[in-house]
Amino acid sequence: MKFINKKAFHDYTILEKFEAGIVLVGAEVKAIRAGKVNLKDSYIRISKGEIFLLQAHISYLETTNRAFGYDEIRKRKLLLHKREIEKLFQKVSKTALTIVPTKLYINGKNIVKVEVALAEGKKLHDKRQTMKEKDLKREADRAMKSYK
Repeated sequence: MKFINKKAFHDYTILEKFEAGIVLVGAEVKAIRAGKVNLKDSYIRISKGEIFLLQAHISYLETTNRAFGYDEIRKRKLLLHKREIEKLFQKVSKTALTIVPTKLYINGKNIVKVEVALAEGKKLHDKRQTMKEKDLKREADRAMKSYK
């Protein structure tokens, strides 16, 4: 099961991708399996040599015990090698780049991974150009489908 952050692809040009583990508590894995995830407004920050996912919304699952609940939009630590974190930090601090989560998925049985991307913000005209290209591709696909 994959959860894709479509807003990240709309607002940013993706330059480089990394795969990171995520530290979860309680019933968050069950909630992810049930599809209770929203990455739309989430972002990533580096502080004190650690990398964190912020504003990612993982909802409560109704079948779990709320006594051991969690904050739905809490700060979640990501697991990357120290070299990768340093590399990301250097690129972000030197240039006008940002780090965004692009995908959250379950790899294996219970291992939840986050695809983290080094990205550059798009200008308005770039967003319009991307939308035009998508529309043209969609129309071409429809034409090819009706042609068959």
